Amino acid sequence: MQYDVIVIGAGLAGLVTTTELAAKGKKVLLLDQEGPQSLGGQAWWSFGGLFLVDSPEQRRMGIKDSHELAWQDWLGTAGYDRLETEDKYGFKWAKRYVHFAKEEKRSWLHEKGVRFFPVVGWAERGGYLAEGHGNSVPRFHITWGTGPGLVQPFVSLLHKQMDENLVTYKPRHQVDQLIEREHKITTVQGSVLENDHAERGRETTRKTIGEFSYEAAAIVIASGGIGANFEAIRKNWPQSLGNAPKNMISGVPKHVDGRMLSITEQVGGEIVNRDRMWHYTEGIRNWAPIWENHGIRILPGPSSLWLDAEGNRFKAPNFPGFDTLGTLKAIMDTGYDYSWFILTKDIIEKEFALSGSEQNPDLTGKSIAKVLQRILPGPPTPVQNFIDYGEDFIVADSIENLVISMNKLIGHKKLSIQKVRAQVEARDRALMNNFTKDLQIVAMHGARHYIGDKLIRTAKPHRLLDQKHGPLIAVKLNILSRKTLGGLQTDIEGKVLQKNGVPFDNVYAAGEVAGFGGGGLHGYRSLEGTFLGGCLFTGKTVAESIAKNDH
Repeated sequence: MQYDVIVIGAGLAGLVTTTELAAKGKKVLLLDQEGPQSLGGQAWWSFGGLFLVDSPEQRRMGIKDSHELAWQDWLGTAGYDRLETEDKYGFKWAKRYVHFAKEEKRSWLHEKGVRFFPVVGWAERGGYLAEGHGNSVPRFHITWGTGPGLVQPFVSLLHKQMDENLVTYKPRHQVDQLIEREHKITTVQGSVLENDHAERGRETTRKTIGEFSYEAAAIVIASGGIGANFEAIRKNWPQSLGNAPKNMISGVPKHVDGRMLSITEQVGGEIVNRDRMWHYTEGIRNWAPIWENHGIRILPGPSSLWLDAEGNRFKAPNFPGFDTLGTLKAIMDTGYDYSWFILTKDIIEKEFALSGSEQNPDLTGKSIAKVLQRILPGPPTPVQNFIDYGEDFIVADSIENLVISMNKLIGHKKLSIQKVRAQVEARDRALMNNFTKDLQIVAMHGARHYIGDKLIRTAKPHRLLDQKHGPLIAVKLNILSRKTLGGLQTDIEGKVLQKNGVPFDNVYAAGEVAGFGGGGLHGYRSLEGTFLGGCLFTGKTVAESIAKNDH
């Protein structure tokens, strides 16, 4: 055969798998339906956050972490309840992944030139008891250079290996079939798509100009999830969350369609945990969209008042940044598919970060001078642009005018000025002392005991109606599609399992298409920083397995 391995998908998992295989002397064919401008896939658009345990960055910030604490948090977050069946291998992958995050992950990336922003973020804070959901300590390490900074070392290595004739990269090659011969799948067939030089992220043509067929001793599927396939999302929407939202915005480009899931299933591959997904509740419509229905996620600090569509405050611990899945359920239980933040100018200046490489030009561009400007008065420029131009943002000098504008935005008088004022005033009264029964205010004070939050992520607690912190701001929050937590079930080597539970001898899966490992490494929830990490870990593991098995 001309190739030892065919890798389908040139996102982060595919790049890691390909470059690690080539480094071990394997001849690899890398196929992707998009053009070369899309190398890195979804990872390129990301904030570049990575889950690390007991890192030098944590220790420098005074954070005490351990493998035991991280695993305790992981178990409390994942909520595995299918350990004999669909969670069997995801659980095993999770144990190995948390160990990887504690030990080898950082040093391996460091060798490749990846560096981290010194302030560690505190994502998914939980708000439950010690063994419940959430990160007990900050673990969200932002790659210096965000998503592109994480992708680039692998792209550079890919080009070097292409020059050495170890890797053949064929963009605009859309795989349509896996062909089984003599009980092994060694052939991939598909369509050559017309070249399209559209900007990264924009939809490309699916016009076919030819066909292809290639063989290899091993096949790796690294094609991503269903984040832009709203039909598949709604079809697999979990019953526990009620009806799927009528209105969603898309956190990923159109090509994140999940095609290879069904193609692999057609030849006997097993898909598990279809009902597990990770969609964000703080989505805002991009004022300068790149793809259809383009949404951006707010990564909020803990201080904004969170109201449902009728102006009721969500119950504890449904606070900003605490429990993504729990808050999604709380929103869907209201019968609406949107909610509201109410905050002040001082809160938005310090607490609003926007997910995505293009929304953080200072970090993406590795500019220390521009990063330091974040401590100056005023929101960061990308946030200010949303305040000025974003359709979901409202600025007002009073509660009355704020609610009038909120009702105008949704097209009817859903919100009562009296009810919203009552919620705001009740929250403000909890700030009369430095102690309170209001658990959100307690959490705000608690966050500022961590130096990273006090410096750049949590505003000094203040009354929303205190005009010296104003004006008031309301933000309409949409459901934002993003991640597939289930996928192709794989054994601990990354081999895809067949429906009878026996793995294919030579078909592997890595990244989101494999549920980031085993068909569902995360269980029901993520601690964040684990999606990119799951792509890195599965890609590296699959490459090691193929080399060991000498395909």
